[in-house]
Amino acid sequence: MRTIFVLLGLLAASVTVNAQTLTSPDGNFKMQFHLSDEGKPVYSLMYKEKEVINESKMGLQISPSIAFDRNFSVVETKIDSCDTVWKTVWGQNSEIRDHHKELWVALKQEKSGRLLNIRFRLFNDGLGFRYEFPVQNNLRHFTLKEELTEFQLAGNHKAFWIPADYDTNEFQITTSRLSEVPLLIDEARNEPLACKSPTPNLAVQTPLMLKSDNGLYINIHEAALVNYPAMHLNLDAETYLMSAHLTPDKNGNKGYIQTGSVTPWRTIIVSDDARDILASNLILNLNEPCKIEDTSWIKPTKYVGVWWEYFTGGGSTWAYTDTQDVVIGQTDYKQLKPNGHHGANTAHVKEYIDFAAKHGFDAVLVEGWNEGWEDNYAYAKEFIYSFTTPYPDFDVKELQAYAASKGVKIIMHHETTSSVADYERQMDDAFRFMKDNGYDAVKTGYVGPIIPRSEHHDGQWMVNHYNRVAEKAAQYKIMVNSHEAVRPTGLCRTYPNWIAQESARGTEFESFNGIRPDHQTILPFTRLMGGPMDYTPGIFEGDLSVYGSNKAKLGTTLVKQLALYVTMYSPLQMAADLYQNYEKYPDAFQFIKDVAVDWDHTYILEAEPGDYITIARKAKGKNEWYIGGITDENSREALIDFSFLPKGKKYQAVIYADGKKADWRTNPKEYVIETRTVSHKTKLRQKLAPSGGVAISIKEL
Repeated sequence: MRTIFVLLGLLAASVTVNAQTLTSPDGNFKMQFHLSDEGKPVYSLMYKEKEVINESKMGLQISPSIAFDRNFSVVETKIDSCDTVWKTVWGQNSEIRDHHKELWVALKQEKSGRLLNIRFRLFNDGLGFRYEFPVQNNLRHFTLKEELTEFQLAGNHKAFWIPADYDTNEFQITTSRLSEVPLLIDEARNEPLACKSPTPNLAVQTPLMLKSDNGLYINIHEAALVNYPAMHLNLDAETYLMSAHLTPDKNGNKGYIQTGSVTPWRTIIVSDDARDILASNLILNLNEPCKIEDTSWIKPTKYVGVWWEYFTGGGSTWAYTDTQDVVIGQTDYKQLKPNGHHGANTAHVKEYIDFAAKHGFDAVLVEGWNEGWEDNYAYAKEFIYSFTTPYPDFDVKELQAYAASKGVKIIMHHETTSSVADYERQMDDAFRFMKDNGYDAVKTGYVGPIIPRSEHHDGQWMVNHYNRVAEKAAQYKIMVNSHEAVRPTGLCRTYPNWIAQESARGTEFESFNGIRPDHQTILPFTRLMGGPMDYTPGIFEGDLSVYGSNKAKLGTTLVKQLALYVTMYSPLQMAADLYQNYEKYPDAFQFIKDVAVDWDHTYILEAEPGDYITIARKAKGKNEWYIGGITDENSREALIDFSFLPKGKKYQAVIYADGKKADWRTNPKEYVIETRTVSHKTKLRQKLAPSGGVAISIKEL
């Protein structure tokens, strides 16, 4: 017994030598790192003495058959700290504090001599860590087979999830316990989306939002996704172990890596207050600073567009003609018969330019302006569109001059239908065409399976493509709004011209598959954690049957659509409805005209994922504040505390509220508008209708 005791003591001492503890600046987080008896890297995380991540293994599997997760010894460790403030080009706050402590660990495999470093950063809102591959003699280029990072959760948490899929993030969000995911995932995947490639095993996507039974809110995602595949999360629904599942190419390889590089950061944001999750800047702080020297041309934008009419069922089309037999570069469209329904024609675009100018909007988006929409069958052909040749009824020069005379920009649209190889060939010409014709912003699209046909939307090759588009566009001083792209990871800090993304289920789904009333109360906790979303709110006419055969109905009240301009953060905001519908409700439309798109400060007033969110924001450089509050399918009373206002002054608040009988199912368009005086002492109790909201504009008296 004495000998055993001595051996146990020696083992404990060995573990202690390798063990490292990192504490957050405020002392609430404690992260521990050590090597197991097999030399495996292991970490754990606690928040206010509560377990967040129990001991979880780390490492990678690389080819040829190299287990890069064991037989390590610690060569060196370094502790560092940072407390700085940086200014945003645009954002929810004009300044962001980066306050963290850092642990850097250098590892060496005992027999092979291969080297691997791990860097941890612990903030007051959570943990980020990444792998770093130092240049070394016996390892230069390698194929990544899988990342072996684990997240051993401490319980059967409530989860807000969508199924892991290599090609889409547009599923409805499901709310369930982790143990229930296996029972629900087939139903969740049963969506008629443009392109689906489900993981072969049980897995969900990030950002993943969780709530524990002991009151912790936990968000798992990644930051700075560069030259690496996007991460999903495998799930063991019995032990609540989650582990990295990287998007492969269709050969099964996850990535092609060279030493001297790093992985994205794995992020774990935690609090016992849901408001802190929405207020977190951890993901932005883990990205590199802005690489664009002159950012004066990057402008937050409010826009309208020739877009929603394509979804309403009213007959407007992207295509100029009904003729299917077209070949880009060979077909003379002037010889073809127009179908009479083409939306992107010169006269119609002028109507939107006039409307934008009259109501103070910055820009007009035009989809369907260019040749190729007749025969855009995904995966069937590689050469689909021209990005420099307009249809015969779209006069580029005339519209450029007309828009400029009204002080309005036109936003270019590059839908690729995922023929990315062809878009790469045309990209320089396309951006040069934009600059020659006065366009400084582009909406890109990637509907359908990717060409090259060996790639997925979320794989390494496509990640590099999206980043390359942002870099190339910056060279031409063009802003990018990417749709159907990999979900964002904070790279808008590094390339602030990447001004927005879709990368989730947006408003267009209101016109066909539908959106549940709790959807917008979850997205800020999931998809928006990595960056702003071009959600395209502002639909006033929610009954699409008024246009024709489409029987879809909006899943919100009209006032909730107003509130989304505050709760769904984006520096690129669209008034997405037909302009005629805004003319019917000019008093409600006034909020959309007034609301800012760039902010000095953001205040999260109330929040509970899946239930409700209330947010206040101060407009950048103005003494104006805006509040948005939304709820799920349940009516509720929002408590709005105005203590964020400066003391000693009076303010005029215009309150846009659901009417007494408002209900998203039966009476969505009933609203009332009230003006009252408020101060920092004011507390307002405001009733929200089922799937309703409240929107408030505040100006100094």
